[in-house]
Amino acid sequence: MYISQQIAANAVNQVLSGRNLTLALPAALAAFPNATPQQRGAAQDLSYGTLRFYGEIDAYLTQLLEKPLTDDRIHTLLLVAIYQLLHDKADAFTVVNQAVYAVSELKRPVPKSWAKGLVNAILRNFLRQKEQLAKALNASEVATYSYPQWWINKLKTQYPDHWQGMLETGNQHPPMTLRVNTQKISIDDYMQLLARQDIEATHIGGQAVTLTRPQPVEKIPGFTDGVVSVQDYGAQLAAYLLDLTPNLNILDACCAPGGKTGHILELADVALTSLDSDEARLQRVQSNLDRLGLQANLVVGDASSASWWDGKSFDRILADVPCTASGIVRRHVDIKWLRRDADVASFAAQQAKILPSLWQMLAKGGKLLYVTCSIFNEENQGQIDRFLKNNTDATQLPFALPVNHPQASITHINGQLIPSTAHDGFFYALLQKI
Repeated sequence: MYISQQIAANAVNQVLSGRNLTLALPAALAAFPNATPQQRGAAQDLSYGTLRFYGEIDAYLTQLLEKPLTDDRIHTLLLVAIYQLLHDKADAFTVVNQAVYAVSELKRPVPKSWAKGLVNAILRNFLRQKEQLAKALNASEVATYSYPQWWINKLKTQYPDHWQGMLETGNQHPPMTLRVNTQKISIDDYMQLLARQDIEATHIGGQAVTLTRPQPVEKIPGFTDGVVSVQDYGAQLAAYLLDLTPNLNILDACCAPGGKTGHILELADVALTSLDSDEARLQRVQSNLDRLGLQANLVVGDASSASWWDGKSFDRILADVPCTASGIVRRHVDIKWLRRDADVASFAAQQAKILPSLWQMLAKGGKLLYVTCSIFNEENQGQIDRFLKNNTDATQLPFALPVNHPQASITHINGQLIPSTAHDGFFYALLQKI
């Protein structure tokens, strides 16, 4: 266990220093090349769990410390251990002993005996005083919900009837949802295929099937053959809302990693251009298309500029714009602690450049679907309202769920999906050029 604690503490330390967890965790794992698969898996769980509940855990640790620790390695190791004592099923005695051993393995300049004594004392004090310490946390919303205060305040203002549920949902483990390619297999047949392999699942609507227990992709029947893809139920709405018909000329802007690209091509025989500014990310799109046996015209280009465009108008445009990703925080737990309030305005400014740039490429009568994975109004309906005010040839169409997506499983407010057990927090606005 101590190796998993060390790896997780390293990853958490990097995130709290400003590094994305998708980069921090591989770097932390690379420092322990001899770690077993079980230790690596446990380290990932501890990293995600510690960051998911960082606000709560840090509030406990702050009460236990007489003064801030000067060594970040010890600080984050204690955070990981307290997470285990609060939320993990591991034996408390084992957690404490392994944390003491883990800190003894740290390289200088930490005095080994001092560090071991400190970690042992703090964790044992936590176990003895947990109930008393918990009472003091009730006054802190950051500790209660494990989000920055600015984030909590924003949701309180924008979602007075939903903010608590949204915060709590963001701290849950995300569901693993598949998108079944019904060109290759029916939903009923795929559900039977899963049942034969003792994989429990529920068909929640459209082509979406949610697994009761997440599985490695290589163990998902049909994944390598392009029969299914991993995609959140909320994200699967995009291709449907585009109102696809055969032979349309379509642009998928900011397309990487290609989930929506693949879905569009599964649903309709169209001419699809997939645009992204990052060539390396486009390679992931190509990989997904290869697995699915589909083709698109991949273009490296900036969606806020027309420099890449050949002048031929598009009938449909999917504008999946960069955003704070605040609606998918349960999948990317580091976002809560890496984002700042000022980032919302920064992303909104970027979106305000992309939207009019793409609009000029849309044919008259064509439709543009604006999408974010954010729950902040400034990036969503607020952005659309500003665009409509400045573009008289644009109208916003009502948000209407497709008939095969049951209303009961989609929670939304005029296109803003409220994160739930079924889906993440996406925003959709369908605009038509008149």
